[in-house]
Amino acid sequence: MADLSSNAPPSQFWTAVKKQKIWILSGLLVLVLALVSPTQATDSLGFTLQSLMKTGPYLLLSIGIAAWAVATGADNLIARAFTGSPALMIFLAALAGGLSPFCSCGVIPLIAALLTMGVPLSAVMAFWLASPVMDPSMFLLTSGVLGFDFAIAKTLAAIGLGVAGGFIVLALAGSHVLHDALRDGVGNGGCGASRIRNPKPVVWRFWQQSDRVEKFGKEAVKTTLFLAQWLTLAFLLESLMLAYIPAETITSVLGGSGIGPIAIATLVGVPAYLNGYAALPLISGLMEQGMASGAGLAFLVAGGVTSLPAAIAVWALVKPRVFTLYIAISLGGAFLIGLMYQGWTML
Repeated sequence: MADLSSNAPPSQFWTAVKKQKIWILSGLLVLVLALVSPTQATDSLGFTLQSLMKTGPYLLLSIGIAAWAVATGADNLIARAFTGSPALMIFLAALAGGLSPFCSCGVIPLIAALLTMGVPLSAVMAFWLASPVMDPSMFLLTSGVLGFDFAIAKTLAAIGLGVAGGFIVLALAGSHVLHDALRDGVGNGGCGASRIRNPKPVVWRFWQQSDRVEKFGKEAVKTTLFLAQWLTLAFLLESLMLAYIPAETITSVLGGSGIGPIAIATLVGVPAYLNGYAALPLISGLMEQGMASGAGLAFLVAGGVTSLPAAIAVWALVKPRVFTLYIAISLGGAFLIGLMYQGWTML
């Protein structure tokens, strides 16, 4: 932890503050809550702790993989393995994202590990877009709440959005938009693994070499601290959304049918989407009141991809212009998916 004491020189103090800004922001948020609503502060802290514990297995597994790859040197081989056919990588990444058991929170450390290994941004974006929308448990719950056909449509939407987003990023790979797309300290600092490192022999039994054990420890701590600060802030904000956004307000905005509600559902899905499991009963109730099925699907896709944990993860890992592209692909894709599904249901 950086030194924040009053004895530190001003330049070092502000450098330390900058490095810890996310923790400081989370602390200030809790402090304001404690002053305004002590009960909500307690509830938000409990929600955050519970969410972190639930995400814990995904975090530990992904952090371990990332640290292991650095310690053994396998990250070089993995990076080179992803320099083959970009189109095939995009299709496979979107398919894996749509079928993987990762939620928008659990996918964050995995994506960070992929970027650290130098996987092309086009393939990572395909996985990124598809993964938060659907997973096996979500498919079963969606089938039970909204029907098997709707679950199939949502799965195809997830994969289709991932493929489209991956190819858009691939097409822009040589443009200014994606030049040096990743934030400093994330991955290899470029798009498409443009600076593949010189391959070195892989030492699978890294624990037999003290320097590699030290690498493993440093990488694990670095990745843990990076992910913990952003996930903590994301869960705190999500707890406030659950507490202060009335379901009745969402219902009044998204009622009706036609193209208009699809556009509204796409936009409203961004701030109003609480989480994948809470959203299903809400959409079911809206559809029973006459909401168009296309609007429901657009809401779930747009909200899932741009939910707080997913969006904050993107913001943490890539530069603002890439984040803007991510939002544009998410909203545009969700709107088109809603229109297509609405047209299909009317046939």
